[in-house]
Amino acid sequence: MELRTLRYFVAVAEELHFGRAATRLHMSQPPLSRAIKQLEADVGALLFVRSPAGVTLTPVGTVLLDEARALLDHADRVRARVSASAGVTTITVGILGDGTDPGVSRLAAAYRRRHPGIEIRVRDADLTDPTCGLRTGLVDVALTRAPFDETALTVRALRSDPVGVVLRADDPLARRDGLRLAELSDRRWFQFPRGTDPVWQAYWNGGLPREGPVVRAVQECLQAVLWNGTVGLAPLGHELPAELAVVPLTDMAPSRVVAVWNAGDTNPLIQSFVEIATTAYRH
Repeated sequence: MELRTLRYFVAVAEELHFGRAATRLHMSQPPLSRAIKQLEADVGALLFVRSPAGVTLTPVGTVLLDEARALLDHADRVRARVSASAGVTTITVGILGDGTDPGVSRLAAAYRRRHPGIEIRVRDADLTDPTCGLRTGLVDVALTRAPFDETALTVRALRSDPVGVVLRADDPLARRDGLRLAELSDRRWFQFPRGTDPVWQAYWNGGLPREGPVVRAVQECLQAVLWNGTVGLAPLGHELPAELAVVPLTDMAPSRVVAVWNAGDTNPLIQSFVEIATTAYRH
């Protein structure tokens, strides 16, 4: 069995859906299905029960999942030890926004357990660079939010969060259970500095040109709302000061938490980081 095929199998087993697994693996579904069928032929038994809604593991598949995870973990440790012997003992991680996300905490703990000898450096990025310094070589891998220009980058989706509009608590719209973007068309919205990734800017402006104060950090966004009544968008689930309120947007695409690294970078510490992150953010 090839390690690559086992990684395919684990992705399908964890997602319980070929389409989602293919997206996670950054490949199309037909070759993934063929690889799993070949693996079943090699094993001599079905690994999944297929249905229109997805798949479920067979008893044989459950056994293989445990063994495959153990084997892949061992392979990751081998790569990390080899890299360490070659002098690769540090990984720099860029983090955008809220580093208190429970997913970050689980990821940090799991990565320390897997790679106790690796020094992890963290770069806290502001909102002007959604890739957290990845393109300029300041970090090896970034935990951030999409969408942004993905040219020459590899992106792994970790989670999707619904988005809401942040308003002052005394704003009449703050009492609503939900809002549509069109209801905010006459408001001022915060802007990022000139030169910021236009895909990133467009998303946080609801897809339309807006006018408003320029901000660089999350706290500046919140202060713009508090002092000037500016519209700000934010993922739901984050604590806000009592003077502010967040109302869900019913027609806004979710904000995707992603891990991103330079395409073609085969550093095993990065590959292990991404695999651990995928599990950490699923819980």
